[in-house]
Amino acid sequence: MAYDIRLVKLINGESVIGKWSEDGQTIPDPAVLQTVPSQQGVQMMLLPFGYPFEQEITGEISTAHVLYEYKKAPEELKTKYLEASSNLTLVAPGSGNLSQLLKK
Repeated sequence: MAYDIRLVKLINGESVIGKWSEDGQTIPDPAVLQTVPSQQGVQMMLLPFGYPFEQEITGEISTAHVLYEYKKAPEELKTKYLEASSNLTLVAPGSGNLSQLLKK
């Protein structure tokens, strides 16, 4: 099943990525996107929206709280979100990683 993953800015200023519901009324399983300064510059970190009280990406947000929707979310960010929300590691088709795993 392909999900409609969108990156939005909420009215409180937080950037959130999540699955867009079919009816467009909610964002199920939202994750907050935070920037963290590092020696290499700035890194991005995905956290459950309910962190620190929730350790898993669950819940939902009404789209009435969306101030801005980014036109495109980076594919790498979508992949990381899907991995974090599903506890699976995704492999891109043709990356060669699958054939290496099968040889072991």
